[in-house]
Order: sequence, then C-alpha cells, then structure tokens
Amino acid sequence: MDKHKVLIADDEQTVRLMVSRMLGEEYTVLEAADGEEAVDIAKEQQPALVLMDLMMPRLDGYAACLRIKSDQTTKGIPVVMLTAIDHELNKKFAQEMGADGYITKPFTRESLLEETRRLILSTPPLIEQTASE
Repeated sequence: MDKHKVLIADDEQTVRLMVSRMLGEEYTVLEAADGEEAVDIAKEQQPALVLMDLMMPRLDGYAACLRIKSDQTTKGIPVVMLTAIDHELNKKFAQEMGADGYITKPFTRESLLEETRRLILSTPPLIEQTASE
C-alpha cells in the first residue's frame, strides 16, 4: 500500500529535515521552501496533509493556506500551521484562513505523528486516491 503524502512547507531547511525524519517512516514527505512552492506542490501532488510555517518568503503561511483552501482541487487537504508563534490571535487568524490545526514549535515526534494521523484519518480520500492505483 502506498504511503500517504505529507507536505512540509518551511523556509528553514533544518525544520524540513527534522519533520522528514519524524514522519518519513510512515509517510512520503514532500518539501516546499516557501508559500508559493507549497501551493504549487499541493496542486500537483495532492498530499494528504500540509504542515505550514507562518513566516516564509514569497507567500506567508496564512496566504498560502488561504490559496489552498480557496482552490477547488486542494480545498479538502487539511492544513496545519507549524510555527514558533504561540499567540491566540495568530491561532484565530490561522483558523479564519482555513487552517485545520496549529502546532507550536518546539514539538515532539509523538505530538506531530498524533496530529498527522488524526487529520489524515478524519479526512475523506480525494477522488484521485480512491481509484485503484
């Protein structure tokens, strides 16, 4: 059985590498270095989940989340903000942009895996994934 794809969008390579190591055994991890790239990869690859940093060049996490949630082809993909910013206003704004979750750095492998599993299992499969591949 194919592994679910998870997209990590963060401008810090060390964070992308850390998340890849944490999730790589159970998921196929895709990487984006900024919000523009994240939106493009989400459209092309249709990941089961997007983990998105807030502060990124070209397009921040809020705007990228809004674009993903506003597009017919990607609106069903859960987006979780993965950020060092732990303010209620930021969490509220992320929700308003369509975010499905909010994880604050630093986080543990267990908490990241738990949230990833929860969101992937609660999301109905996209049409492309239901066909026998």
